[in-house]
Amino acid sequence: MHRHTPNFLTLARIALLPILVLLNYLPVNWAPLATTSVFILAALTDWLDGYLARRWHLVSAFGTFLDPVADKLMVATALILVLQHNPAVWMTLPVLVIIGREITISALREWMASLGAGAQVAVSQIGKIKTTAQMIAIICLLYHNDFAGLPTYTIGVVLLYLAGALTLWSMLIYLQTAWPELRRKPGT
Repeated sequence: MHRHTPNFLTLARIALLPILVLLNYLPVNWAPLATTSVFILAALTDWLDGYLARRWHLVSAFGTFLDPVADKLMVATALILVLQHNPAVWMTLPVLVIIGREITISALREWMASLGAGAQVAVSQIGKIKTTAQMIAIICLLYHNDFAGLPTYTIGVVLLYLAGALTLWSMLIYLQTAWPELRRKPGT
């Protein structure tokens, strides 16, 4: 089991998504806390699977493929749930930026890898900061109730806009890195 633990955690993250959605729509006052708790659990599996794979030297092709897919599914699902609770244009814009960037960068990485230049579009430090802001924003927005006197929802909105700005910045860095390949004429 030890050598399959990172991939098991990635699969568990995907399996948590229907639970996240179902809890979100429960007509009970504890639904935001339950939904947020499941998202936090999923986010922790994201960190833990990567940590264990590196620590135990268990990086696999399957895990390398599946982990970012699970991440994107988790974030997109949570952002859609957040947007469903507040379908305003000011909330739609950062959600669209974040999901659109994930699709764009995934396609860019796949294309660059097909050219043998995948390492040129590896995860950047800005991308890691963006992910942290995004995860905390989603946690605050899913919970959307004040916590210990803190305006959790407002904090979540501010962090979502910060994540949106960092999303655009990191996307520009990725595109700048890939620009020489993008400008190259086919067959050269």
